[in-house]
Amino acid sequence: MSFSRIIGILVGLWLAVVGTYALVSIALAGHPDTVSTFGNLVQCMVPLLANAGLLLNAGTPHWRRNIFWMLLAMGCTLWMIGQFQWTYYEVYEHQHMPTMYGGDIVFFLKGIPIMAALALQPHRKRGEVRVQFGYLNFILLLTWWTFVYAFVVFPWMYATPSEAQYNYNYDVVSNAQNMVIVIGVGVLWLKAKGAWRVVYANLFGASAMYMLSSLTINVAISLNKYATGSLYDLPLVSSFLWFGLAGAIAYMKRAELDSPQDSDGDDKPRDSVWSARLAMAAVISLPIFAIFTLRFEQDAPLVRDFRLMTVLIASVPIAFLVFLRTHMADADRARLLSKSEQSIENLQRLQAQMVQTEKLVSLGQLAAGAAHEINNPLAAILGYSDLLADDPTLPEKARATAGKIRDQARRTKTLVANLLRFARQVPPERTLLDINTVVTNAVQLRALDLRSSKSRIELQLESVLPGVRGDGNQLLQVFFNIINNAIDAMDASEGGVLTIKTIRDRGDVVILFTDTGPGIKDPQRVFDPFYTTKPVGKGTGLGLSICFGILQEHAGKILCYNSQQGGAVFRVELPAVLAAFPAKEPQLAGVTPAPQKTPV
Repeated sequence: MSFSRIIGILVGLWLAVVGTYALVSIALAGHPDTVSTFGNLVQCMVPLLANAGLLLNAGTPHWRRNIFWMLLAMGCTLWMIGQFQWTYYEVYEHQHMPTMYGGDIVFFLKGIPIMAALALQPHRKRGEVRVQFGYLNFILLLTWWTFVYAFVVFPWMYATPSEAQYNYNYDVVSNAQNMVIVIGVGVLWLKAKGAWRVVYANLFGASAMYMLSSLTINVAISLNKYATGSLYDLPLVSSFLWFGLAGAIAYMKRAELDSPQDSDGDDKPRDSVWSARLAMAAVISLPIFAIFTLRFEQDAPLVRDFRLMTVLIASVPIAFLVFLRTHMADADRARLLSKSEQSIENLQRLQAQMVQTEKLVSLGQLAAGAAHEINNPLAAILGYSDLLADDPTLPEKARATAGKIRDQARRTKTLVANLLRFARQVPPERTLLDINTVVTNAVQLRALDLRSSKSRIELQLESVLPGVRGDGNQLLQVFFNIINNAIDAMDASEGGVLTIKTIRDRGDVVILFTDTGPGIKDPQRVFDPFYTTKPVGKGTGLGLSICFGILQEHAGKILCYNSQQGGAVFRVELPAVLAAFPAKEPQLAGVTPAPQKTPV
């Protein structure tokens, strides 16, 4: 069904309700009790119809928009609660509503949620404000307007009762509030664009009609011409139906309401400034009210005393709310400042890491080229040493020396191959791996620099392990990073021993890295990006977070905790390929794959 057709149906229903109300009011003019009952029941129902249209829009993913429509519905609900009181007196008690009645404040308070809703300006595409500030702003607004009502209206009800003055002051403060709402909606109407402009236009019409109905009914009451169910109620009923129509239009245009209205960058500071200014204005207004009462008011002393007491009482909650808001704003600024400083530090460290990475890339390319060049003389050394070691004409001592040369040359060739494998940048390739081989290759890479270290590495590799499917180069990077961190931590505390153990645990292959270093200060944060305990220039805090991501891609886990002896323990778990066992026990250079400890 088209938009125009739906609007036509809703407008037709609106006219039907208003027309029926008018016909009943005219036809039953001779039965005032029946007309009053009918009018009270209808006026209790129309706010529900308004809420039905408004709350259609309260289920969006946008926090501001949801609160906006719920606050508008809250205003209609407060008016309905006030109407229930009116209905109780006229329908149930069969008597006129008391002229001076404390419950009239409910009709006045209905405008406060509407003003709070307008302050949200949901048409702006802004970041979500903190909910605590929204609550405080609403409570402050509620407190201040309640104070204004008590200051202006209550003296003529409790201090010096005066029906005429009570009605006059109530009408003044109520009309002022309605005027503020109409002006606020009108400003938003002029500032908005697109679908929001249409929504605000309808809300403006509903608010203006309510203000007109309030003025008309108040004048009729002062002239003793008003009765519930009379034709004076037609603008009032229409205003609530118009609120419901505005909500229905917003719901039908909900896709268009998401279109950007203005930039995000200028809104947050403006909101913060205006909220602070209004809070300050609420505090400053209290002494102004007190000065007006003392110096310019010509009313009875009882009225003056009542108003001064009202100012004193109101100053306590308003000052407390302003103090609380200021305190929360300061804490929020301190938090944002801390986050900004941390972000700047992270950016600086990332920049330094990128520079260092570029250096390492260049160095890696140079090393890779050098390694390729080293392979050529290594091949010659291996060839000649094989010839010498297998030459029966040479003495035994010479052949033994040639065999040692051959073994060291093979070891050098293995190290060069590991360096080339570690340095190359290729897409991840999942193959069946022997985890003992990957661990040993990582140890051999780190062992190149262990001669100047105070620490040593011991391997406890289970001889027969299930295979693991993954990328050998990435897993080599993970193990090398963990080994490197453990050696650095132990060297900083007079050295130690890193024990690497491989075991099978149910359907997983587990690699345990246990060191005798000082342990980890905060095991819960070691995998967070940029978290590091190393001095500036020694680490960026990205290594373990990268390891965490690599193991997640391999459907594995990495855990970290402190052992009872005080050192750190890293536990790496990888899913095993249970149907694939190594064909034979791996022969790894420099490693004895038996349960006994082998220093490296």
